Formats: sequence, C-alpha cells, structure tokens
Amino acid sequence: MDRKRIWVLSNGALLAIFLGHMTAGLEVPLDPKVLEGLPQPPTITHQSPKDFIIDPRENIVIHCEAKGKPHPSFSWTRNGTHFDVEKDPKVLMKPSSGTLVIDINGEKAEAYEGVYQCTARNEHGTALSNNIVIRQSRSPLWSKERNEPILVQVGVSLVLQCRPPAGLPPPIIFWMDNNFQRLTQDTRVSQALNGDLYFSNVLVDDTRNDYICYARFPHTQTIQQKQPITVKVLDSSPAEERRPSFMAPLGQSSTQMVLRGGVLELECIAEGLPTPDISWRKESGDLPSGRTSFHNFQKTLKIVDVTEADAGDYRCTAKNSLGAGHHIIKVNVKAAPYWISAPRNLILAPKETGILTCRVGGDPKPTITWSVNGVAIENSPKDVNRKVEDDTVILNDVQTGSSAVYQCNASNEFGYLLANAFVNVLAEPPRILTPPNNVYQVITNRPALLDCASFGSPIPSITWFKDSQTSILSGDPYVIHGNGTLEIHVAQLLNSGKYTCIASNNLGTKENHVYLEVKEPTRILAQPEYKVVQRNRNAVFECKVKHDPTLIPIMTWLKDSGELPDDERFVVETDSLTIRDVTEEDEGTYTCVMNTTLDQDSASAMLTVVEATPTPAIVYEQPDPPTDLELTDQRERSVQLTWTPGDENNSPTEKFLIQYEDLLHQPGVWHNLTKVDGTKTTAHLDLSPYVYYSFRVLALNRVGYSQPSKASRQYRTNPAAPDENPTDVQGVGTEHDNLIISWKELTGLQSNGPGLQYRVNWRQKGVEEEWSSETVANTSKYVLSGTPTFVPYEIKVQAVNDYGSGPEPVPVEGFSGEDLPMSAPESIQVLVQNVTLAEVHWEPVPSSTVRGRLQGYKVRYWRERGLHQGAGAEGRQEEAQALSFSGNRTQGRLPGLQPYSLYTLNIRVVNGKGEGPPSANHNFETPEGVPGPPSFLRVKDPNIDSLTLEWGPPQENNGRLTGYTLRYQLVNNSNDLGPVEEMTLPANETTVTLGNLKYSTRYKFYFNANTIKGPGPAITQEAVTVMDEVLIQQPAVDVGKVRPIGPVFTNVNSSVVGEEGAVISWEYSGPDKNVYVEYIVENSKEEWKKEFVNGSNGSQTYLIKGLKPGTSYRVRVVAKDHSEMTIHSTEELLITLPAMPNKQVDLATQGWFIGLMCAIALLILVLLIVCFIKRNKGGKYPVKEKEDAHQDPEIQPMKEDDGTFGEYSDTEDHKPLKGSRTPSNGTVKRDDSDDSLVDYGEGGDGQFNEDGSFIGQYSGKKEKDTHEGNESSEAPSPVNAMNSFV
Repeated sequence: MDRKRIWVLSNGALLAIFLGHMTAGLEVPLDPKVLEGLPQPPTITHQSPKDFIIDPRENIVIHCEAKGKPHPSFSWTRNGTHFDVEKDPKVLMKPSSGTLVIDINGEKAEAYEGVYQCTARNEHGTALSNNIVIRQSRSPLWSKERNEPILVQVGVSLVLQCRPPAGLPPPIIFWMDNNFQRLTQDTRVSQALNGDLYFSNVLVDDTRNDYICYARFPHTQTIQQKQPITVKVLDSSPAEERRPSFMAPLGQSSTQMVLRGGVLELECIAEGLPTPDISWRKESGDLPSGRTSFHNFQKTLKIVDVTEADAGDYRCTAKNSLGAGHHIIKVNVKAAPYWISAPRNLILAPKETGILTCRVGGDPKPTITWSVNGVAIENSPKDVNRKVEDDTVILNDVQTGSSAVYQCNASNEFGYLLANAFVNVLAEPPRILTPPNNVYQVITNRPALLDCASFGSPIPSITWFKDSQTSILSGDPYVIHGNGTLEIHVAQLLNSGKYTCIASNNLGTKENHVYLEVKEPTRILAQPEYKVVQRNRNAVFECKVKHDPTLIPIMTWLKDSGELPDDERFVVETDSLTIRDVTEEDEGTYTCVMNTTLDQDSASAMLTVVEATPTPAIVYEQPDPPTDLELTDQRERSVQLTWTPGDENNSPTEKFLIQYEDLLHQPGVWHNLTKVDGTKTTAHLDLSPYVYYSFRVLALNRVGYSQPSKASRQYRTNPAAPDENPTDVQGVGTEHDNLIISWKELTGLQSNGPGLQYRVNWRQKGVEEEWSSETVANTSKYVLSGTPTFVPYEIKVQAVNDYGSGPEPVPVEGFSGEDLPMSAPESIQVLVQNVTLAEVHWEPVPSSTVRGRLQGYKVRYWRERGLHQGAGAEGRQEEAQALSFSGNRTQGRLPGLQPYSLYTLNIRVVNGKGEGPPSANHNFETPEGVPGPPSFLRVKDPNIDSLTLEWGPPQENNGRLTGYTLRYQLVNNSNDLGPVEEMTLPANETTVTLGNLKYSTRYKFYFNANTIKGPGPAITQEAVTVMDEVLIQQPAVDVGKVRPIGPVFTNVNSSVVGEEGAVISWEYSGPDKNVYVEYIVENSKEEWKKEFVNGSNGSQTYLIKGLKPGTSYRVRVVAKDHSEMTIHSTEELLITLPAMPNKQVDLATQGWFIGLMCAIALLILVLLIVCFIKRNKGGKYPVKEKEDAHQDPEIQPMKEDDGTFGEYSDTEDHKPLKGSRTPSNGTVKRDDSDDSLVDYGEGGDGQFNEDGSFIGQYSGKKEKDTHEGNESSEAPSPVNAMNSFV
C-alpha cells in the first residue's frame, strides 16, 4: 500500500512521497560498489536455444552463464540424469561458467545427442536453464530410383514429384536442367511448397530429358541431385480447353493448423486450359494488412506473425475464360505457451509479503507447475508461510534465510516456457546510487529529470528538498516517480538551484545533492531563404542564431542531409554560407544546424541554379491546401491540432497559418491564430473560454498562400470570468464641465462568458477618497458631467460577466474638459539679429488663466511695407505668417524676414481647447541688405565694333540703390576668356553703349546692382560683334542649317586618289577655327559624316580615306562656332570613285606551279626504277630461309591425302580436353547464363557420384592446358553457385 506524507520543516521546502513495499520485483543493482557484500541467488543470464542443431564437423558448445553472490557453481543433466563432466575427457566446462565445450574430433557427433539442462546454485538458491535438445544436422542420400520417360498429351496437366530425403533441418528444393540452368517458372509451371513441379497444362516445348530436382542442406552445405526425369509431350490430337480444377490441395476444402506467432503458408495450384489465375480472400473478413504477401505467382498466400484473429476460412479461386473453381482452406490457430506476465525477482525485507505471478497464454491452455530450487514444490520442504494458487505463489511474513529461486514451468502439446524468479530476503539500510553533486542541464520549457536511484530493504522512501525555500514542492510542476526521480514537466529559469534527495527506511537514512541549471534555448533568428541563382554567380545563405551564453555552439552546414562538398568554393563563416561560382551540381537543400551540448536548432533552404536567361522548366505555384485536420489532447484552455500537408508544387512550404472561426460570436469570420514552421504538422493552440471554435490551416511558400483547408470539427470551451480588462482606457473632457471615460471594448472572444458589462470607477485625484462607480454594457464610453474645468481624475474600468469579475485594473489619470485661455502675453520685446532673422521675447501668462493643458504660444507676424517706400506709401500687405512654440517658452526666433522692411506681430496662448486673445500689436524694422539681381539684361544694336546693353532694376532693392557694376571680357575660339573690363553706372540709368570692340568677336557680360551694404548677385549675357555689312544684313542661322556661301571659302576643288580616297582643297579666311569636312553617300538618308580639320587661314587640303569603290559622294567644307552651329559652308561637291577591277591570274604562268609539277614527275620516276630492280633480284623469303636452316624432326612433311602443310599443323590442337563432354555434333556449346554451374565446375560439366552428390562439393583447381603457360584461375565451388539460387 502506498503511503504519502508531507512534512513542513522550518528551514526548507520538502516534497515527500513514501512508497510502501510493492510485491513487484526489484533487481539487485549491478554497481560493483553496491554488489560488494550483498547476497543474491543465482540468475541465468545466457543459455543456448531450446532446439540446438549442431554441425558435425565442429565442436559442440552449449552455453550456460549465470550471476549471483556468491558466484554460483554449475552442473548438468543429460536425458534426465546427472552428466558427469569430469569423467568424459572430450567434455570441458569453462572456468567460472557452466558453458560446455565438447570436442568431437575422432568422435561421432551422434554420441552426444540428447536433452541437456544446466543447474546454477549457491547458498541462496538454485536456478535451472531450459531443456536444450542437441541434434546433429543430417543430409541423407537420395534413394536410388530409375525414372521411366513420361509420355503426356499436349494441353493436359502434369506433376513431377521430387520427394527429397528428410534432412535436419529440411532441405531447400529447386529444379534445374542438365546445364545447371534454373527452369523457368510462371503461372503455368511452378514449384509447390513440397518441392513438386506442377504444370497447369503442358506445351510441346516442355519436351526435354533433363528435369532434375536438387535438394540443398544448409548446415552441411551439400546439394543432392535426383535422377533426371524425361518428359515427352505428344501432339497427336489438338488440346481441348477446360475450366480450372485444383491439383493441390485436392477436393473442395481442406484444413491447416498454424501456431500463434508463426508463418502461415496456404497454397492452391490449379490446372486448366487456358492457364487459370489464382486469387485469395478471407471469408469472415479482410486479409491482415501489413502481414500478408503473395508468392509463386499468387499461388501461395503468406501471413507472418500469426494471431488468433487469423483463424477462419480462406477461399482461393482459380479462374480462366471457361469458368472458375473454388477451394476452402479452414485455418486453425493453436498456440504454444507464451508469456502474459512472467514472474519477476523479489527483494523483500523480513516480515514483508511478496507475490510471484506466472501468467501465460496458449491453446490448449498450458499446465503450470512450480519448483523451488529445481525441486517440484510439492516435493520441497513444507512452508506454512507459502501458498500456491495455480499461477500465483504468495509468500507471507518472510524470514531471514528463506531466500530461494522459484521455477515456473508452463507447457502444452506445442512447447513449454521455463522462468526463474528469485526471492531474496535482505535487511539493508538505504544506499543512494546516483553520484553526488551531479549537475543536470536542461533547456527552458523542456522536462527536467533529477535522478535519485537508491537501494535498500525495505525499499527506501524518497523525499526531495530545493534550496531553503519555505514553500513545499508540490502541485503540477513537480512529479516524483516510483524510482525516486524528480520530474519537472516544464523547466523554467526559476527552477535552477540545488536539490537534495533523502532515501530512508527503518534501518537508516541517506541523502544526496544534485544541481539543476536551466538554459535558454538555441534558436535560429534569421533562417536561410530559398535561392534561385544564375550559374557562375554567388549564393549566400544566412543563418543567425541566438543561444545560451554559457553553452558552446557549433555551427554545421549540410547539403542534402550530408556533408558539404570538399570544395574551396564553399565558404562557411560565423553566420552564413557562401557558394561561389555556383554550378548545377550545387543545387539541393542546404541546412544550417546549430548544436550545443543540450539542444539544437536547424533550418533549411533550397538552392536552384538557372541559366543567365533561363526559361523556367519548373512551375512554382502555391501549395495545395492541408488535409485531415484532427483535434487531440483536448483541455479547458488548449487543444492539439494536427494536419497532413498538401503538395508543395516545387516550392518548399515556409509556414502554416492557423485560423479560427468563432461560431458563437462571429460566425463566418476567420481570424489568424498562430503560425508554425513549414516543417511541422502539429500545433498546440491556446484557447479562450466561451468560444465555439472551428479551425482551418493555410500553407505558405514563396509563391503565396494555399487555399484554406476544410474546417475542423467544432470545439467548444466552457465560460469563465474575464481574464483581462478593457484596454486603452482614457479620460478626456470635450466640454469645460465634463469628463468622457472611454475604453476599447472586449471582443466576444475576450468576454469569456455571457453577460459582459463594464464597471466604471472614478474619483478626483487628491480631493476624493471614495470611488464612484457605474456599470454599463454594450458601450465603450461613459460621460461624467458637472466637473470642474481641467482637473485630474483617477479612472478604472473593469470587465465583469455572469461568471465573475476580471482582474483588478490599474488606475489611469484623466482630465476634465478645457476652456479657452483668458489672457495674452505681455512685455513683448523684439531683438533684430540680422536682415532676415529676429528674436522675440515675452512674459508667460499665469497658469490659472490657461484653463487647460498649455500647448505653447503662437506668434503671428506680417510685413507692412518696404522702408524705401516711405511712411505714407500704399504698399501691398503680405499674408501673415504664424510660428508655434511648444511648452512654456518665453522666446522664439522669426526667420525668413526681408531686409529693409517694417513688420508687425502679436502673440496668443494655445491650449487643448484653442487659442486665447491676442496681445497688443508690436512693430519692428529690419536693416538694409544687398539688392537682388537686375530684372533683365539685353543686347541690342550690334555693330562691327560696338553694341548696346539694356537692363531693368532689381525686383527687390533691399535698401537704397547706389548704382550698377558692368564687367565684360572677350571669348576666343577655344573658349578661353580675355581680360576683364569694368565700369560703374549710375542708379538712375537703364542703358549703355560700348564702343571700340573687335569685329566678329564674342563677348561675355556680368551685371549687378549695389546698395550701401554691397553688390548683389550678377546676371550674365553673351554677344558677338558683326564681321561685315553682308553678314549684318543676314538673319541668324538656326542650329543644323547651312549659312549661305560667304567669302571665307574660295578655290574649293576635289580629286580622286586610288580606289578608296579623295582629296579636298580650299582657301579659308574666316575667324572661326572649327573647320570640318563633311560627306555623305549620294541619295542617302543617313546623317553627314564629319572629320575635323585645323581651321587656320590660307590654303588647305584634306584626304578622305575609307570610301567605297564605285560609289558617289556629296562633300562640303564647313566652319562652326563654339556651340557647333554652322557659320560658313562651301557648295556641295559630287565625287565618284572608280570600281575595283577583277584581278585574274593565269595559274599556268606562275613559276611556283611549274616547279611543283616538275618535282612530282621526278618522284614518280624514282619509284618506278626501284620497283623494277626489286622484281628482277630473286631469292628466298625469310620464312623459307629459316625452314632450310633448321630442320625439325617433328615437322611433318606435306600429306598427300589431305594437302595440309606439316610445318604448320598440330595434332594436339584438335584433341578434346580431358573431362569435357563433346556433343554428338562435335561442337561445344556453353550457355552464357549467370545461373550456369559450368562457370563454377571442374573443367566443364559438373561430375557426380553414383548417389547423385557432387564430387567437387569442396572445389579444387582446373588442370592446365599446355598452351596456357602459367596462367590459371581458382574456380569457385558449385555449392556456392547453387546457394545463389535459393
């Protein structure tokens, strides 16, 4: 009986569970320190199998190992009588062991066959092994027989019987032909389980004289051969088709028995024409899934791990085009004894009670017998404290010294079970087996298991302490298991610390200390992302990780779950993997794995490599929706949702989005609940009370979201009091005498139950002590009227429903309504900082006149007029500007002022309600500044050496104008500037004429206005003086148009040079130095091509190269100014280049060709002379010379009868090889099949003894042919070849 007590100590917390002594077994620990001096009855630890078939060529080893304290001694029985090991010199027992080694060298193994049993005993009891039946493996010879040829009409059925000799274990049967080729089997011809060969119908092709049955005996590795069977198929009459009938088993029904846990093999072989097809079904149900298979072309049904449910009627059906036949096989399942509950070892303290239970199953029901120390319990000494009830032994009030080993034997006609269970009566004080000061490390939110393994008799009770806390360790977080282990279901950081376990019984107490360290989990914060990278580019995968700082992380990258390639292109850095110059071989899934000693996290991403301009072969689409949603682990506030992912459609699933529908409060509206990683198929969902949930799942990949899955079944949670209060609680007044308390209402999901209301509490801060309260429903605000203006209030809003109130809310501060400020600032002063900036100062107003939350001061200011206009002038008043200065400031800056102007300003107080009255207007002036630029500058009346400038005054004088400044300088052809000329002009003038200028010259002008503060910004202009009177009268030339021919170009001529060039010559006297030769193909619409020419005055020529032969060109010479505008141009010239003549060379007149022909003729002549000399020389050929010089007596002369040459014949070459079997047609045929034993035999076909066994079952070497020299090879054994068939 379990006893549980809780102790509260003054200095610490103790969780105690005292476990009463159970009648379950307790194994004596294997720790050597614990075993020392601790008694233990014998226990069999290793033994040979019950049915032990031995190889007669090897020594017999019968295992028997046992443990105990003291170490047990061993003895054996054979066939029920004592087996004296000492008297047989061939038998050896290993030291400190019961294992027997029997040397059968020179002895027959049959002499040692029998039933053996090992006994292990010490002073505390006796243990027995199973009965071990020793039998020698046997491979008997095939009985001699003579097989008469079998004559059979085509189309009928046929059975060739094998009838192999009975071996131990039974042989493996297969059929082959005389060339050791496996006979082909199919639905028509197949081998039955008993080895016979069945023909559903015979064909003419089945005629042969070498149907041979082979039997392979596994233990001896020998193969026996039956005498060949000859089958001759007669084709004297046509075969008649017939419906199926069964050849095996016979009749319409049969019975078969199988043992539980064994293999059931049912066979149906049918004959018929056409060949029938076989099918199976179970009459009373379906065939067992996962344990059923079909063999031998559906003719054999195989069921493994047979259970009682497999009993019943099995129907096999044979069907062809003419009909069907049926056979019922009734299967009975019996069972050898099997354990339901085997007896377990007991360790009991004196005066305790124990129970040994031996529960077995079997059919027929097994008989159970008990023994004590190897003696039947009815023949053992009587014990009044022991009671036997069929499969149970009850031991009451055990005494010291009553230790023993009990044997339970359960048997029926199909086998037996034997189990040893000791009862060890000990009185031992507690021992703690867990090493002291163990440090356990665990990750947050994972289970923590603190061991306190102990041993003692009586069984010690285990108690746990933690640190020196005053509270008792009890409740949900902690569980103490029966073995003393303390489990914390979900470890948190606060669970870290020192733990003490105490083991105690009536003989003493022992304690041990362990330590728990709870660590932060390892998490990948930035996961690698799916990459599509062009070939020869770089791919970068990021993997940023967070981990506990006390743990050492190890980052590993994998490719397709294996190591990264050993390639310098793969660069692993702290938080990334870079693959340089990617190729198609780099495609795959890359995984970053962050390992610590306690946990790991991993994330994967795919890399796809594409061509630079790829046509995507893979279509990436959204994933298919998940299916099979199921709700498990259902609790009040949580549920487990599982699903089956849909097809990813070539893009890995990144996330799963879980949504819910609240059928009670918002039917038809789906809300996002949570997201989980794309590799997961389960999610733990936290739920709220009073909700009718329905869930669905969407999958997300890089393309987008899938369609939603079908909704799960409805899951309802029970109502409860609210878990939270309204949020965003505020108190704001809209009028000077009210306060509006507002909040964000709870949703139906947050209400947790029916009857949701809001309890509104308020009190004036610092004035009232008691709270005022009002309860409202279906609203998000409450209006409090009659309040003082802008005073603070404390406010609370609490949620309540029919099941209770929410948590106590935290007060927030609010203010009643504001009113407009009552007064304006005074003592305004303005300090002008510069021409565009002024600083204004004022005195703040009293806080009592603000009547609200002071937001700041607003300064409005505007420009009255410019000071140069005079006091009485009517100026346009500019729009007022406003600047706000937040907070309780007393000064501000006014930027962007205009110089030399009169400004006016006033100031107002601003609060949350609005602006107060303005202050009195205050004026201030800004000083003079530099003027703005003149409004315009124009050039008019240009002459050869003069021009006139005209301008307008500045738009902004910014003071009193004192005059203007004009600066100008000439610009030459290379855009270089000449010296600057400067002149000062009065303020009242608007034109000036400049003389003594150079003709046809460009000038640049700079013009600005001045005040007493200095010059303003300048404006610029350019102009060109006229060259002569003709040009003066011509209009300006637009860009891209040619000016009419002027006098600057004269004597323009052209001439053709060669086939691809033309020379242009001219005389030039103009001022512009940018001279170009331009040309274009006649009648072409292309742009003119131009080539630059040094524009010096005088005569010039220019060669145009690269022209096309036989083409006409239009050519001209132009002069351009610095802006690329054409100033002067010649007339267009038309130039036509001559066509290229066709160059043909007479090959016969070339010297190199004549020389080559002469050399070839001379070489032919030399070759003819050499051939003529060789033909007339005569003499012997080298072979004939050797024959004449070396007469060999073995060389035979030429035979007159067959006409062969003796020197090249070899009589030995045509002799047959020894051991070969030459067919009657004189040819040696060798099949290339891998199943042929010719490849493994002795010099060709295998040879057999008279009894049919292989002579070469242990193979030797081939004899060497004299022509093979020293080359040889070792032939493998034919037995090994046969082993490959079965």
